[in-house]
Amino acid sequence: MTRFFTTLNDIVVALWAGGLWIVGALVAPTLFHHVPDRQIAGALAGEMFSGMAYIGAACGLYLLIFQLGRFGLGAMRRWFFWVVVLMLLVSVSGQFWVQPILASLKEQALPREVMESVFRDRFATWHGVASILYLIESALAILMVALAGRGQR
Repeated sequence: MTRFFTTLNDIVVALWAGGLWIVGALVAPTLFHHVPDRQIAGALAGEMFSGMAYIGAACGLYLLIFQLGRFGLGAMRRWFFWVVVLMLLVSVSGQFWVQPILASLKEQALPREVMESVFRDRFATWHGVASILYLIESALAILMVALAGRGQR
């Protein structure tokens, strides 16, 4: 049974990191390049980023539980554990702190598009914050994969 959970750990690491990279580096840019309506492209990309946040939360929780189950409180002395904690915090912050602000700005701008409203600058700023958080999470994912590959899982 331990082998199963160790293998599942590796799959979860790959799923979380790979999902972040694919959505952020391939899917979202492709949407904005090929979908003529930027609002539709943004809405689709937003749904995918939101989906990745929930996948990240599930992956992060599994990885932390696995670490604690395998190493007990000694897990907290491992780099892998703290990278996962940081990734989880960044993901949850983006989804439950920044995204509601962006949604509120879009709603306040109605019936206009947010980028055609007085909320344009605030939206752009918060969108930048969301992008930076996603970039940080993606960079931490590289470290998570490297640590997992070195047996730090």
